[in-house]
Amino acid sequence: MTTKMVGRAQGFYALASLEEVGLLMAMNFAFIEGKYNGSSITIMGRNTVFSKVREMPVIGGSGLFRFARGYVQARTHKFDVKTGDATVEYNVYVLHY
Repeated sequence: MTTKMVGRAQGFYALASLEEVGLLMAMNFAFIEGKYNGSSITIMGRNTVFSKVREMPVIGGSGLFRFARGYVQARTHKFDVKTGDATVEYNVYVLHY
């Protein structure tokens, strides 16, 4: 909470599973500072939110991340059942030109 903000996560999710809590995620990591200002990384994939680690593909990007490919690993650190608020760590592994 005390580090400088370098970007924002923007996107949406929809329920996409009958058997478990599985979401279809579409998300951009939009950078607003430094070398990557104005660039973004786009992910889209299945997120089974109660799994310890979830993996989703990087499907592209913009700016310095044009033609980006890779994957994201998501880990939930905190989840408040009453409010639905969650703290999720995203580690992004990306190749780009």
